[in-house]
Amino acid sequence: MAVDELDTRILRLLLEQPLTSVREYARVLGIARGTLQARLDRLERDGVITGTAPSLSPAALGHPVLAFVHIEVTQGHLDEVGEALAAVPEIVEAFSITGGGDLLTRVVARDNAHLEDVVQKLISLPGVVRTRSEVALRERVPHRLLPLVESIGRSARR
Repeated sequence: MAVDELDTRILRLLLEQPLTSVREYARVLGIARGTLQARLDRLERDGVITGTAPSLSPAALGHPVLAFVHIEVTQGHLDEVGEALAAVPEIVEAFSITGGGDLLTRVVARDNAHLEDVVQKLISLPGVVRTRSEVALRERVPHRLLPLVESIGRSARR
């Protein structure tokens, strides 16, 4: 998927002003609404734009503890464990990984005792051999994509 300079400008606006109307985006960009809508449709169809849901804070929802839990899985049981993880609401992301462990999960909890309960639930899943947890102390770089989008846009100009 080639992202050109106009796509980059559109994505920047979507990230910086997510609640603005398509008409207002078109005005700010100085392009026709139809052109903007066609670009948005293509970016969605190509999988660049994957959703429009609001960004929520687990901490503000009463889950300020963030941990990364590595899960080692019995060989041949990765899919079953992955499906079981989807039933644990405190797991907000899970990835198959290389290196130490088979899965890496991002887990949120109300407090350390709750985190321990979640880890115990993970250990009890069929196919889980062991876990290793790392508690995040402070977020240093929040989830972001704008610097990547801008870098791609700069490359498109060359």
